[in-house]
Amino acid sequence: MASRIVLNTVSYHGHGAIENIVPELQNHGKKKVFVCTDASLIKFGVASKVTNLLDAANISYEIYSDIKPNPTIENVKDGVDAFKKAEADSIVAIGGGSSMDTAKAIGIIITNPEFADVRSLEGVAPTRNHAVFTIAVPTTAGTAAEVTINYVITDVEKKRKFVCVDTNDIPEIAVVDPDMMSSMPKGLTAATGMDALTHAIEGYITKGHCTISDMFHLEAIRLISHNLRAAVENDPDGREGMALGQYIAGMGFSNVGLGIVHSMAHGLSALYDTPHGVACAILLPCGLEYNASVAGKRYRAIGEAMGVEGIGSMDDETAAKATIAAVKKLSADVGIPASLKGILKEEDVAFLSESAYADACRPGNPRDTSVEEIKALYRSMM
Repeated sequence: MASRIVLNTVSYHGHGAIENIVPELQNHGKKKVFVCTDASLIKFGVASKVTNLLDAANISYEIYSDIKPNPTIENVKDGVDAFKKAEADSIVAIGGGSSMDTAKAIGIIITNPEFADVRSLEGVAPTRNHAVFTIAVPTTAGTAAEVTINYVITDVEKKRKFVCVDTNDIPEIAVVDPDMMSSMPKGLTAATGMDALTHAIEGYITKGHCTISDMFHLEAIRLISHNLRAAVENDPDGREGMALGQYIAGMGFSNVGLGIVHSMAHGLSALYDTPHGVACAILLPCGLEYNASVAGKRYRAIGEAMGVEGIGSMDDETAAKATIAAVKKLSADVGIPASLKGILKEEDVAFLSESAYADACRPGNPRDTSVEEIKALYRSMM
């Protein structure tokens, strides 16, 4: 079977990468920018690092910042209306997954108005036109939304998240500047970093993995494992390593899928507003233990990338256990809880399990599962 790899047309990486935003807008003849960001990034002066560049170049823009941490259908609808009112011709998305996911949905609906019902974008929607020209500028090192063909929207009415997969939504330009991530607090750095590790590991063991995605994921695992602790302490080298590692993970998983860790995490975020990265980090060891019977032989390479000593001489079972232990230690070292105690409620287990089974990430899991098995996994983490 042929493997498909979809990436940005152009991406910029490293300190000072944001200096390329204005030239790219000018080269593409853009006159009015719709800046999609969130209120906290405006409050703390992060978004202004980009808007100051637009001001200096006399590029007109409107800011849309009515975006929740888990963006909702209403956030998207309001954003579409705001884009039309602004008469913009391009989008600059500044933020984490929430801002970029919202920008993707807005950009798709603007060029494909027949999908104005946001729910119609769930799954693999047959859109015909590429989204509005978008430059994505991440401020967190985790979601890799700037390089993926996925976005996730929360349906508040139905208390669920839904995943949208569309090659037309990928931003043309990604600008990955670690300086845009320097103001992230420790907790957010840890959570988004563990989300990136989950992307890399789930992407490496997913049913759809291929030689190219394996290459991306193993390097991402290495970079994240060796830089996350330092990034949490706001070390510049750690920040730069994480910025690159999370992007490389996105290059992989966007094209081959994920698994039940993400399926289960989506429900926790939708129902309890649990930070997505925290949910993924808590569930990742559980998911690895569950999948070991099918994918365990691939865990050795994960452990090697994480720097597990002596793993090359271990048998497969021992190597798998050592890898899971390394994941647990990294998670603990950056302050992630070890269980869902205080988060998950027994009365919600059935609903969450059904939602996880229906989630778009679940079919990619290496081990076939069921609603009952997912219930057991949730309960094991309480």
